[in-house]
Amino acid sequence: MTESVVKSAVETLVEVADLGISFGEVRAVDGLSFTLAPGAALGVVGESGSGKSASAYALLGLHRGTGARVTGSVRVAGVDVAAASDAELRSLRGGLAAMVFQDPLSSLDPYYTIGDQIAEVYRVHKGGSRRAARARAVSVLDRVGIPDAARKSRARPHEFSGGMRQRALIAMALACEPRLLIADEPTTALDVTVQAQILDLLHELRRETGLGLLLVTHDVGVAAESVDEVLVMRAGREVERGPVGKVLGAPQDPYTQALLASVPRISPTPPLPAVALCGSAGAPPQTPIAPEGRSSSNAGRAGGLRGAGNCATSHARSAAESQPERDPGRSPGNPRRVSGRGGVGDLPAAGEVVLEARNLRKVFGRGRTAFTAVDSVGITLHRGETLGIVGESGSGKTTLGRMLVGLLEPSEGSVRRAGTVQMVFQDPVSSLNPRRSIGESVADPLRAAGRRDEAAVRARVGELLARVGLDPDRYDSYPHEFSGGQRQRVGIARALAAEPQLIVCDEPVSALDVTTQAQVTALLAELQRELGLALVFIAHDLAVVRQVSDRVAVMRRGRIVEEGEVAAVYGAPKDPYTRQLLAAVPSLDPALASERRAARRELRGTPRQEVAAA
Repeated sequence: MTESVVKSAVETLVEVADLGISFGEVRAVDGLSFTLAPGAALGVVGESGSGKSASAYALLGLHRGTGARVTGSVRVAGVDVAAASDAELRSLRGGLAAMVFQDPLSSLDPYYTIGDQIAEVYRVHKGGSRRAARARAVSVLDRVGIPDAARKSRARPHEFSGGMRQRALIAMALACEPRLLIADEPTTALDVTVQAQILDLLHELRRETGLGLLLVTHDVGVAAESVDEVLVMRAGREVERGPVGKVLGAPQDPYTQALLASVPRISPTPPLPAVALCGSAGAPPQTPIAPEGRSSSNAGRAGGLRGAGNCATSHARSAAESQPERDPGRSPGNPRRVSGRGGVGDLPAAGEVVLEARNLRKVFGRGRTAFTAVDSVGITLHRGETLGIVGESGSGKTTLGRMLVGLLEPSEGSVRRAGTVQMVFQDPVSSLNPRRSIGESVADPLRAAGRRDEAAVRARVGELLARVGLDPDRYDSYPHEFSGGQRQRVGIARALAAEPQLIVCDEPVSALDVTTQAQVTALLAELQRELGLALVFIAHDLAVVRQVSDRVAVMRRGRIVEEGEVAAVYGAPKDPYTRQLLAAVPSLDPALASERRAARRELRGTPRQEVAAA
């Protein structure tokens, strides 16, 4: 190796020049260039399909053998990825550079224990005894905040919550102490407090070991908390790059401005920037997801505008606020409008109860292994109302939601439902059968209800697909042919097929980028307004919950610790746990994020202790 190459390897951890990636006729990445120094952190942000993940995969040569055409130059830790042999790439992956993927279920082997999988990675790259590898696995699991790490290391992936599986992936990536960590949406499945712990941990690892971080995320707040520079991508190209404070504080490109306008906030903010961008010159094209033939106004009301983000939300909000008051004679003790939600309908009359749960309790297991997931929870929900349920992973949110719809029987207590109840699940990939067309999946509730006329069923499915902003002619398309946001729309259409009075949404936007989140929440708002639906919105993203909810319930260890109108709970939280959750929400201000990180470090002790102690 020449002296110049050695110097370059020392000064530059990652060097990408004119990277191009094509999948057939699709140009996923076009002329991308950037560098990353040891210990530095670069955040790559953009919508789904912008080329973020494809670019990250190229750093480890993961496109090799897939049929993708990769051009340009990529060097990582002195290794020319394009010219490297298979053995050199194996040494690079996991040893010099490690990757944390977005979906932990597809990245972890369901048969082997978590500890064995981490130990295997360690032995492949570091050697040593099985005992040493197991000890290392327990150590890194403890470091990323897995409680009782020695015991949990013997568990299999299905025994972990979604957030714990993601932490296990991060632990696996850290097992060999790589020089570069590539994190592809690493905190998507994590609640805000664990997310803060992981981001703090990554920051300390960078500071202590010189670890370089390439963070791919659709959460602009996560980028603000974690990186030095931000690179904004759209349609495979860089549209803006610079120091994180400058890009987020004073974005120059209209697309970056629209992206930031789509980010939900904890503090209520007027949608003026997004509305201005809708008609501004140079704004990103607004491509309706709705099928051809539908008017652009309809597509906008359904939240079907790409690249406009909050524009879709703003249109739905404006339409909602223009609706006449439906109950002018309501009593003063039963207000129908709550200030926490951005104009999404009014609260219904007190007598229109669609769901009442009393003293719900759910215990899994028996005897000494019994675990109480939900404990003495009561909920009342009215027609047209949205109840947000927030809390950390393992707090009992999903278990409660499944009991509300009847997928789980409570160990104690009762649920009274006034009409049909449906559920929209967190992961549309796993909730849709990959071998059946999306039209057949939406048709299932219709056939279960006794409809036998196939022409009528197909026509009704077409209406439902159009109603959620999808092309009815795509009845015979399969789930893999749709984007994440479109698949979630399919899930909503399937829920609507049963004509429910209540829909329970379990993390329906957690894996979506901010503009797609805005589209889906705007769609739910419109459906609620027009059909009078009641919604239970389960999420770990407190900002999204504030945006869509009338009331909010905060869960911890199976119990509701605080409940009330959104403005009251967010504005003046009474429970210390609620205050802790709100304090952990990522800030778009890097300076404030740094102050919060320092405060957390001081509160919890040394960097080595802070995650394990949380």
